[in-house]
This record gives sequence, C-alpha cells and structure tokens, in this order.
Amino acid sequence: MSVATKALEFGEDILDRVPGLFNKFFPGRKAIVFADKITWKVAGEKVFYELAKAGVPATTYIITDDRFHPDWKYVEMLDKVVETENGILVAVGSGVINDLAKFGAFRHGDQYICVPTVASVDGYTSATAAINDERGAKVSFKCKSPSIIVADSKVLSSAPWFLSAAGYGDLASKISSGAEWMISDLFGTELIHKEAWSLTQDDLRDMLSDPDGVRNGNPKSIEQLFLGLALAGIGIEVSGGDTRCVSCAEHLYNHYLDMTHHMNNGRPVSHGFQVAIGELTLCAFFDALLSMDLTKIDVEKCVEAWPTLEEEQQRALKLFENFPVPTLGYEEITRKWQPKEAIREQLTKVKETWPEFSQKLRKQVMPYEEMKAMFARAGAPTKPEDIGLTNADIRRMTDFVQLMRWRINVLDLAKRACIFDELMDKVFGKGGVMEIK
Repeated sequence: MSVATKALEFGEDILDRVPGLFNKFFPGRKAIVFADKITWKVAGEKVFYELAKAGVPATTYIITDDRFHPDWKYVEMLDKVVETENGILVAVGSGVINDLAKFGAFRHGDQYICVPTVASVDGYTSATAAINDERGAKVSFKCKSPSIIVADSKVLSSAPWFLSAAGYGDLASKISSGAEWMISDLFGTELIHKEAWSLTQDDLRDMLSDPDGVRNGNPKSIEQLFLGLALAGIGIEVSGGDTRCVSCAEHLYNHYLDMTHHMNNGRPVSHGFQVAIGELTLCAFFDALLSMDLTKIDVEKCVEAWPTLEEEQQRALKLFENFPVPTLGYEEITRKWQPKEAIREQLTKVKETWPEFSQKLRKQVMPYEEMKAMFARAGAPTKPEDIGLTNADIRRMTDFVQLMRWRINVLDLAKRACIFDELMDKVFGKGGVMEIK
C-alpha cells in the first residue's frame, strides 16, 4: 500500500513542527500560507510566524470573503498566486481550503502541506478534491493527498461544537455508503476493494462511539473523530483515488444543495450537516428496504418494465430542465444505464441471495432512530428543518439523487426491482419516519 502522505503529525501544541517538516520535504522552497480570515486567526498566523522564525521564506494568500464555496473562481485566483510566488501551499483550514489547495497544487504538478483546523470532513487525507467546475457542477477531481499533515489536537478540539458535529455527520455517512457499496459489489458494477473497506469500515463504529464527547469538545473524542476521517481519506487513496469507499447517495443530497446554493437563515449549510440529513434519509430507505421480502420479486416482470436508455435520458432531461446544470442527469444516466440482460442477472442475484444478503445489509446499516439519537447527542441535525428543509424537499430531491451520479445506489436497486414507489411511500407516506404532512 503506497500513499502520497509521508508524514502525519498529531498532538497538542505542535504547529511549531511545520517548519522542520517543510524544510525536510521542500528544502529551499517558498511557503504560501493559504487560509481564510477565520482560520488565519485560529492557526494560520501561528504557522506563518513559525515558518518566518525558522527562516523559511513565506508569503500568504487569505480569502477574505465571509462565505465561500470551492468555486472555480477561487481555483483561478489560487493559480495566479502559485504561479507568481512559485511556492508550496500550506493549507490552514477545513474542507474548502484543503480541497482548493489540493487541486491547486496538483494543477501545478506540486505537493502541499495540510494544517486542519477542525475535524469536520474526510477530505484532508484523500486523493480527491470536490470542486464546483466552470459549469457550477460539483465534481470530484482526482489529485494527490497532502504530503504532510500537521493536526494539532488543541486547535481541533477548540473548534466550535457545530463544526465537529459536522465531521461526525460526515464520518457517520460511511455507514450507508458501505451498504450501497455492498449492493454495487453484488451487481458487479464496483467491486469492494478489501484494503479500502478495511480502512474505512473496520473501526467505524468505534470512531462514532462517543457522540457526547464530540459535542463537548473532549480532546480524545475529537482525536478519534479526526482519525476516522483521516482513515476515510486514506481509503480513497489506496483504492486509486476512488471515492466509492466513503460516499454514495447520502453525499448526493449535499451535491444537490451545493449546486443550488441552498441557504438556511441566510447562511450556507456545512457539508457535514447536509450529509447528515442525507445519511438519515438513507437509514430510512434501508429500514424500509429491509422490511421487504425481495425473494418474491417477479424478475421477468421487472425486466419487461425496464426503460430504454432513450426513455431514461428523456426523463433526466425533463427533471433537470431548470437545474443549474441541465445536462447533468442526462450525462450520468447515460453512464449508469444497463441493458435488460444485466438487470435480469442482477435481480436474479438479489432474489436468490436475499435472505443472506439482507442480513449482511442489516449488520452494516444503522436503524434510522439509532442514527438520529446519535446525531442528537453529537449536535448534528436530526431533521430536515434543522438545515432549512422539509420532508417534502427531501422527497423531491431524491428523484434528482437517483440520477445525479453514475454510481449504483439503493435507489437503483429499488428502480430495478419495481419497488421505488413503495419504498418512497414507506418513508415519506402516512406513518413513515419522514412523513410529508
């Protein structure tokens, strides 16, 4: 197993280690401390001071906007800075700062250093960067993970509770994405990568075991959270930069909200909080799915009802007609669609293995009420209203989610088995856990 990250330093009051690591891996180079105006105060200024004190030539690039996303304009702005200064980026911040630095360094054939300021996302160690491209579509670009990570536990545990809660939501999302990976593995579309699975799933429940400690900023609990998120990123790298091991449908709710510039009380909603609501929705879907007996599905009837590629493309074009990226659904369903022969084979596997396979899924996923209780203890959202949405919004978004990415998810299983409407009714209908009233 080979990863690009050569040093991961974790401990309390360790920002003074940055200069030594910089000189070891980038001797003679200039440092560009990249932060926003908040993370500059939290840790960026200290990092810059330590670099200067050690004699490392350094400059800064600070985003001063109050609110910002990983939009293409920042990619272009960072390009100019890197080209002008010819330096190594030292990213001080959370997810957006890290993704922009990762993408910027990769575009210039260089590496970078990451100094995380909050345990809020799994992207610090990953080999991908989530960037809104020129069209405004959120895309996971394959890059390289940081060569050095210096994670100061004092900085991480002093972050506002809601940022750590966002990280908890992001880490918890690996529960349902693992189950959806099991479905794609059964279908033969994306096989489980054993090393990546081990890194992201083996200790996941333990990493999520102290939501109260996360809410209260307990250093040991935050350390466990950060390490869980870091392992998720490493899982991406060992699987060749593929995000299959850490995200699926639950993340697409976040993608939808980001691309439509969703706000709650005039402010953007964090990645982790958006994903948390996506995760709760997926927990509800799996609860509903596992209440069904799929040994009774009529495979030939389902195959006969399976739409043509042209029909699916037209459905996507109509649904996404007023979406910021109108062709997104068309492009993704064109990649995802499979012929009737493949659908017959997949449904036959589901029908024949359902007693055993459903037990494996139940062991993997977490019941809706259990996940909701853990989110409440961690300070993460427990209902759509917590992030300015309604159950009806989530139901409407679900049609987009099913078409937004070529990757097979639980909604695709439901479509193939002709139980999609029944699944939606169990979750959003009368008596459902996300009942639309």
